[in-house]
Amino acid sequence: MKIVTIIGARPQIIKAAALSRAIKTDFAGKITEIIAHTGQHYDENMSQVFFTELGIPQPNYNLNVGSGSHGKQTAAMISGIEEILLKEKPNAIVLYGDTNSTLAGAVAASKIHVPVVHIEAGLRSFSKAMPEEVNRILCDHVSTLLFSPTVTGYTNLVKEGFKEKNVAPYSANNPKIYHSGDVMYDNSMHFSEVAEQKTKVITENQLQKGKFILATIHRNNNTDEPGRLNALFKSLNDISNENNLDILLPLHPRTSKLLETNLDAALLKAVKANTKFKIIAPASFLEMIALEKNCALVMTDSGGVQKEAFYFEKPCIILRPETEWVELVQCGAAIITDAYENRIKGAFKKLYSSKDLKYPEFYGDGKAAQFICKEMLLHL
Repeated sequence: MKIVTIIGARPQIIKAAALSRAIKTDFAGKITEIIAHTGQHYDENMSQVFFTELGIPQPNYNLNVGSGSHGKQTAAMISGIEEILLKEKPNAIVLYGDTNSTLAGAVAASKIHVPVVHIEAGLRSFSKAMPEEVNRILCDHVSTLLFSPTVTGYTNLVKEGFKEKNVAPYSANNPKIYHSGDVMYDNSMHFSEVAEQKTKVITENQLQKGKFILATIHRNNNTDEPGRLNALFKSLNDISNENNLDILLPLHPRTSKLLETNLDAALLKAVKANTKFKIIAPASFLEMIALEKNCALVMTDSGGVQKEAFYFEKPCIILRPETEWVELVQCGAAIITDAYENRIKGAFKKLYSSKDLKYPEFYGDGKAAQFICKEMLLHL
């Protein structure tokens, strides 16, 4: 069987590692994987390091679309992906998550009747104001095999009209839905030990294990809106000062530049003067695992980092108005605060002092990728 895997952003590169590893170790000779990188978020520091670090095969294709408006970027990717599919004639296209690369792959494949396999199907924030929500819904509704990482995601698909008892052969008109477990959990467990052996991010930043906060801020509405960015940075700085805690914030260069223009001058000065507020360059996947594994608490607007915090049993403050990982909030391990200072500080006080948080096994047994490969071989 031949599959074309589409990746375009940092989280997709990481997710693809699990499937590529399963193919190499358990399905060699049965599945041929062609990797196409759209170049949606491509740069050497943010992409190449992951291929090297995680042992992912180099892409067979790179469309190099770069950034741009949603329409311009997605159109270029649809055109490029269609050419690849016509040339390779795969049994299926494999798509991850909810980026414009996901949407482009879904449109390109469905129009020329290449079966779509969607990994991370069924996730919903229930806010179509988020471009990601539109992408994931549209992808799900042209897919043939839909693999949801959680029971919640699976239930969402059923509520949207997907039938649980469809029988093979499967197609976009007769899709199959699964609760498969999470390929990101596969990865985090696989690389957990390697991360601490191969990285120095803890010692290089003079962090004490279990005594620092890991923060990430990258969403456009948080970085580009001065009011939100000021609220987030004031909250982080106050929490650091009031609790004598180190905060480590790996920050994309683009966001780092915005601090000079979007942060209040006095706040920027205070952040720079706080020796415990450590802003560093983007962390690699293994560095992020080491940080998540050893921090006391996570504050993030990233969907992936929310889950990774949970994998390593760390409480999480979600700096967004909603989350697609609702089970994290329902079990009490995470609190949604959006960009409100009082909520962020209240959530920190509650989670940091809590000793009885529970971390149920929502995300499978660490073998989701093997399950996905078996089902693809069976039904494509």
